[in-house]
Amino acid sequence: MKIIELIIDESDETSGIEAISLVEQPAIESNFVALNKHELQLKEIDSEKRILMGAALIPDKSIYRRNENGDEYYIYFSQQTVRRASELFFKKSNHQNATFEHKDKVKGVTIVESWIVENTDKDKTALYGMNVPVGTWMVSAKIDDEELYAKAKSGEVKGFSIEGYFADRYEMGKRNDAKEEIIEALKDLLDIKAESYADYPQAVSNNAKRGIELNKKVNNKCATQVGKVRAQQLANKEAVSVETIKRMYSYLSRAEVYYEKGDQQDCGYISYLLWGGKAGKRWAESKLKQIEKK
Repeated sequence: MKIIELIIDESDETSGIEAISLVEQPAIESNFVALNKHELQLKEIDSEKRILMGAALIPDKSIYRRNENGDEYYIYFSQQTVRRASELFFKKSNHQNATFEHKDKVKGVTIVESWIVENTDKDKTALYGMNVPVGTWMVSAKIDDEELYAKAKSGEVKGFSIEGYFADRYEMGKRNDAKEEIIEALKDLLDIKAESYADYPQAVSNNAKRGIELNKKVNNKCATQVGKVRAQQLANKEAVSVETIKRMYSYLSRAEVYYEKGDQQDCGYISYLLWGGKAGKRWAESKLKQIEKK
């Protein structure tokens, strides 16, 4: 099943978490804890405070999803994305944006505390027997809505779930490839001559050929036009410019996670081969170091 890494698109002002929802079945499957005097002895906090503590985002946790077309897949967030999402949440003053079951907006819910778990043994979560990994974004919410808090106490509400807009890392890579395609076309129009190299190993060409083969089996739906052109260049042992080598290394470095999953029908896997695969990454890295020494 397809696994998608969701990331923050820094170029999009809407990217990030807009609200936190109180739900019966949190996607992160980690229930919050009601803080009261019995559970927390360090401060004078009891049930009258109506404070709930729980995980808002857990890094590297596969979360099942199914879209309107019935396609099933998993999503996950890296530690870096979890931290950045928590920062933007407060930077955009969204700490009072809340919903119930991702449907109804509710008032009287305020995120009053937020932190990233750095050490599972020393973190406050350990005081409440919460087993969450390093990098988890924890929040404490003050619930002034009596009806909503009653649902939490009765067990009808069991956790937090986020709402927001994120980008698919792979799709963003494809958009970047499209931009590079335009740049390359402009260079051709301007007849810019660049130093080029064709001394990459046969394994690079073989990977590109394999990618072309697999792409045909899925009706050529994978990769942008620039990716397909790159594959033809590599398969035919054509020379590539220094700028192209830089793009090869950049793409192959960031997209390796999709190749590692080994799904030969997945576009991430196929595109990785189209750009030369691991052999291409090794050659590009070595070639760039060699060029720098000149």
